[in-house]
Amino acid sequence: MSDALIVNSYNVAGMLMFRDYMVKMNSVIILGYGGYVPRYRVRAEEIARVWGEEQTGLPVEEKAVASLDEDTITMAVEAARIALKRAGIPPSRIGAVHVGTESKPYAVKPCGTIVAEAIGATPKVTAADFEFACKAGTEALQFISSLVEAGRIDYGLAIGSDTAQGRPRDALEYTAASGAAAFIIGRDKDKGVAEIEAWTSYVTDTPDFWRREYERYPRHTARFTGDPAYFHHIVNSVKALLDDEGYNFNDIDYVIFHQPNVRFPFVAAKLLGVDIEKVKPGMVAGTIGNTYAACSLLGLVKVLDQAKPGQRILLASFGSGAGSDSYIIRVLDGVELKRELAPTLEKFIERKTYIDYITYAKNRRKIIM
Repeated sequence: MSDALIVNSYNVAGMLMFRDYMVKMNSVIILGYGGYVPRYRVRAEEIARVWGEEQTGLPVEEKAVASLDEDTITMAVEAARIALKRAGIPPSRIGAVHVGTESKPYAVKPCGTIVAEAIGATPKVTAADFEFACKAGTEALQFISSLVEAGRIDYGLAIGSDTAQGRPRDALEYTAASGAAAFIIGRDKDKGVAEIEAWTSYVTDTPDFWRREYERYPRHTARFTGDPAYFHHIVNSVKALLDDEGYNFNDIDYVIFHQPNVRFPFVAAKLLGVDIEKVKPGMVAGTIGNTYAACSLLGLVKVLDQAKPGQRILLASFGSGAGSDSYIIRVLDGVELKRELAPTLEKFIERKTYIDYITYAKNRRKIIM
């Protein structure tokens, strides 16, 4: 379906279904944030070359590839350490570690416990793993934020991290990438980077993407990928949040959508009537691919690396199966000082070594050499 037809179908129908489920947060503060992207890159045209496919009009330019000694947990630890540097708190103060991912190294063993110990958190910590495809990271952020707001913990760590899988020669192979994003949440507004003002979720049982037990690679129904999956959930989630709380896009300076490719976020912007200039600063998929549970959160990391105090950010994730979490985040004065305490995301994006398809396939264990 063309962009114009998608937009027109939403405008003509005018029958968007909303969940009456919006949460107004009370002093939930992002104290530190961090993103990590592996060094290795494989160009999309290299993947196309190997399979004898057209090398123009590809969904991304290149994607990040985890090395042989990297996985979801090691990347989560790297992002968490960066977030801790910016937060300026000892890891022993962390009361919860939640990791969103769909590429756990262990089928039965949590990532959260390993991350907690690796960063030096006390054993008196709640640790959990979340899985909701590409929105598992924002799901972890919801639960950490709720624990902080309820006063159950002083500080929590929410992470989205994935080494995304794509079957050889499948369309997903061009975009499925590796990366991690982490956020320290607390209540110290005077030490904050940004404040989470509100969030909402919108979910339906849409079978657009899945992986059954014992299967190595996920499957997808390509005709469901855009609409009714991605666009339906993003649009409804964002509209519900804005309408219920009285925001409009004039109140928003940056808009971050989940980025399965470089096209979908701009189509979503058209559907919602968003100025695409507000979307561009948070785009990362073109140069690192779709990092799944880390994807929209890495867009948030990139925006926090450049946003000014007082500006507002709208973040909307998407997870197949299917659902979307939307957030309103206001940037605080502490951002300008704290962003200088650790490497920006751009430094990781620019730090890259190109590899050929064979090396990529070996790193992702598609072949054993």
